[in-house]
Amino acid sequence: MNSTSPFDPVGHESIADAVVDQIETMIVDGILKEGRKLPSERELAEAMGVSRPKLREALQMLEERGLVNVRHGEGTFIAPLTGRAMSPALLALYTRHGSAFYDYLEYRREQEAFASRLAAQRATESDKARLQDILDEMRKAREEDDIDASQEADFRLHAAVVDASQNTTLIHMMASVYDLTRQGVFYNRKFLRTMDGSGEKLLEQHTEIAQSIIDGDPDRAEAAARRHMDFVEQSFLAGQEQQARETRAAKRRQLTK
Repeated sequence: MNSTSPFDPVGHESIADAVVDQIETMIVDGILKEGRKLPSERELAEAMGVSRPKLREALQMLEERGLVNVRHGEGTFIAPLTGRAMSPALLALYTRHGSAFYDYLEYRREQEAFASRLAAQRATESDKARLQDILDEMRKAREEDDIDASQEADFRLHAAVVDASQNTTLIHMMASVYDLTRQGVFYNRKFLRTMDGSGEKLLEQHTEIAQSIIDGDPDRAEAAARRHMDFVEQSFLAGQEQQARETRAAKRRQLTK
């Protein structure tokens, strides 16, 4: 077996079914997520110890089940599975009605806290190493004042926490929720950074979440996740209030001209 591959060799009874079962299990477990490109046929067949005809048979079965998309000339990709959390019309409605943002925050606060608690209880050494790697990337981005890299690491850290929860339903549902954040539907990290001033608070908060999980402290992890979401809410409120003050000041100035 190739130690660098996540795929295992399969037995020789019902080879195609065994390949299908392994890939389906990796999808359910959140190891293979939608949009992920599978290794080439040659690499995959070698890693799993099967012939390429049997591998093609398995991929065809997965495609018929709507689990993979085979794009000729590009490769095989895990198909979109969770769909969008909201329709384009509902997304547009949310952007016009700011009060919906608090429902979004309420949902995320509970799910983030739940995921962090589970992660502190269940994270493997690989999960902990992944969190540490992302923390290192965050610190480097902060030192270099690389806002884009910092924002991307932010997304990856939250996803890594949920993955470490080992709860497959949570993994798939939160992937859809995080997609909204990545699109900047409600807010983006650059906005939070303006409230923070330097991004230092965000780095401290994410470090506390990740470190408490690495240390295996569920209570501390849950509390850290809640504090982070409270900061997001408080920053949003402060931003709204500042915007309202600026609007009023601008109107007063127009009247005094």
